[in-house]
Amino acid sequence: MARPQRIVLVRHGESEGNADDTVYEREPDHALRLTSAGRRQARETGAGLRELFEGERVSVYVSPYRRTHETFRALDLDLERVRVREEPRLREQDWGNWQDRDDVRLQKAYRDAYGHFFYRFAQGESGADVYDRVGAFLESLHRSFEDPEHPQNVLLVTHGLTMRLFCMRWFHWSVAEFESLSNPGNGETRTLTLGADGRYTLDRPFERWRTPDPYGITG
Repeated sequence: MARPQRIVLVRHGESEGNADDTVYEREPDHALRLTSAGRRQARETGAGLRELFEGERVSVYVSPYRRTHETFRALDLDLERVRVREEPRLREQDWGNWQDRDDVRLQKAYRDAYGHFFYRFAQGESGADVYDRVGAFLESLHRSFEDPEHPQNVLLVTHGLTMRLFCMRWFHWSVAEFESLSNPGNGETRTLTLGADGRYTLDRPFERWRTPDPYGITG
């Protein structure tokens, strides 16, 4: 099994929806573009990734949203050393289709009170739903490691919640631990690095906004 030396998660740069949430009333979530600030964030992230990969091969999985594809292009990686696949299981949490801004704000308040993992948006998904599809993607990813020619690096260009849930699934974090963590900022990365002991470690933690409050003993 050729496990990669690094698995890098990247959140897309700032999107039109991050800058102005009224845009969801006019445009579908998947079609939103990066702002000029978002393109700059992605270019800056790309400079760091090119230095990190140092000309090594990279297997890339990109969420099917426009803003993640635009983020990947702005990273400006060497396409001769990159294999790119669109991966629908890495998409953003579904909040429903055409969104009423006031209703979504109300539902987000309900979600904050109910819990980000369990609350399901009307006509959309819960965090638990996203966790399940991220888990299914991880099974496929692990099977890809069976190829002895698998690249030394994996890059996922995705969304903030999906990044947290990927790490929750990989490191077996509890729901309480997940609920205590904030999304990374636009253009931020988290890197899982393979150690000499055969285990992956996270280069830096997610910011914690509260102390975890589990229902029972885990770990």
